[in-house]
Amino acid sequence: MTAGIIVIFLFMAIPLAVGFYAATKSQKTSDDYFIQGRGMGSIAVFFTVAATWWSAFAFLGSNASFYTDGPVYLTAFGWNVLFGFLYFVIGKRIWYLGKRFDFVTPSDFLGTMFNSEKMRWIVGVVVVLFTLPYLQIQLAGGAYLISVASGDAIPFWLSALLFYLVIVVYVWVGGIRAVAWTDIIYGALIFFGLAAAGVYISGTVGGPVALFERMQDASPAHLTMPGPEGDAGYATWVSLCFITAIGALMGPQLWLRMYAAKNGRIFNVMPFLISLVALAYLGSVLVGWTGFLQMPDVETPDRILPLMALEYVPFVMATVLMAAGAGAAMSTANSQIHAVSTVVTKDFYQRYAKPSASERQLTNVGRYALLLFSIAAYLLALFSPGVLVTIGLVAFGGTAQLIVPTLGALFWPRGNATGAIAGLSVGVLLTAAMTFIPAFTSPLGLNPAMWGLAVNAILFVVVSLATAPRDEETVRRYSAALHDYKSID
Repeated sequence: MTAGIIVIFLFMAIPLAVGFYAATKSQKTSDDYFIQGRGMGSIAVFFTVAATWWSAFAFLGSNASFYTDGPVYLTAFGWNVLFGFLYFVIGKRIWYLGKRFDFVTPSDFLGTMFNSEKMRWIVGVVVVLFTLPYLQIQLAGGAYLISVASGDAIPFWLSALLFYLVIVVYVWVGGIRAVAWTDIIYGALIFFGLAAAGVYISGTVGGPVALFERMQDASPAHLTMPGPEGDAGYATWVSLCFITAIGALMGPQLWLRMYAAKNGRIFNVMPFLISLVALAYLGSVLVGWTGFLQMPDVETPDRILPLMALEYVPFVMATVLMAAGAGAAMSTANSQIHAVSTVVTKDFYQRYAKPSASERQLTNVGRYALLLFSIAAYLLALFSPGVLVTIGLVAFGGTAQLIVPTLGALFWPRGNATGAIAGLSVGVLLTAAMTFIPAFTSPLGLNPAMWGLAVNAILFVVVSLATAPRDEETVRRYSAALHDYKSID
């Protein structure tokens, strides 16, 4: 137990070292701190996108979902393909326009494309509010790992606090460069750690083939939808697929990675690379169902992977697995607090409070913002616990609503700010109402965000057609840019 704690803490020291080293390479500008001066190489872009995409939601929550809900999480293979495709189709265009017009945040892009300050402000509020619960997941996931590794000698509140402090320190000093460099390490650990864990842990029941045979006898409902509880059917399958992929893509942490890329070539291969990464979910299947057979009464399902590792995996491999889990949580948390601090700094402080702020002032405001939002997420993790996948869907559901105005800005010149604001506002409010008001249930068993997206899209089209179009100069300017985009590799 003591040795496991030592290994976890040694692993957590890695990003601190990387962060301080990254600080020595920085250019001391706000653009370098927030988007690495748009000079991030392809390898770093892939690993930081993959590691940010693979959070505690995926690394810990996936095992918990297979443990409790049966096969519904297998839709992860679908949402990885969808995410990679959208990253190419939408992300590359956002990268190109960001480079051409100096966009830094989602609000920059949507506020400028629709020529609307109100749109800019609303988008900033949406991305901040709905990123916060997803940041909560990462702190909770990291805390679970430390707590389990210590045999609960380190309580959850202290585990979450330690995890939070490490992230704040290295993002504070190194910015997005420190985040991307540590994500190269995390990305490799996450992919190989989860896959290897599944194969090894399933060996405790005779291997993958024997596992399925035993599950067929012990709980056949785990092998078919709607799962053992009868509430994880095709509506859940479809909702998970679309909301996870779209909500993650529209999160501010992924927008910053689109803007930061040095060139557009990485976008061309991202659908293949992200789909390949999805193979690691086979490890989650094996861990979750082996856990059901070996530990059927775990009170907190999100802890099933570390509990199984400590019980059945050799010490060295178990500690590496714990490190991979910490990496999954840390690699997303670092990106999220960095992203929301960027939004607060660029979209609110610089634009409205102090347009003449110096580079140093902008960087410092970003640092204090990441500190404040991390504290808020820490308090949520303490006082509003929940299953990681459930919390993740709430967060994804809000940011997913941004896909409608984004597609409109890129592909439909007739769309206007009035339609975009109406659709986005009602879509977010409807999603929140169906999520938090018990009497306002979601029809057909779909995730509330699916209905939010449907109403969002209808209102965007109808209101845009019923009101004056975007001004001709705005349409002409960005249509010409998108025409030029077609000529790049």
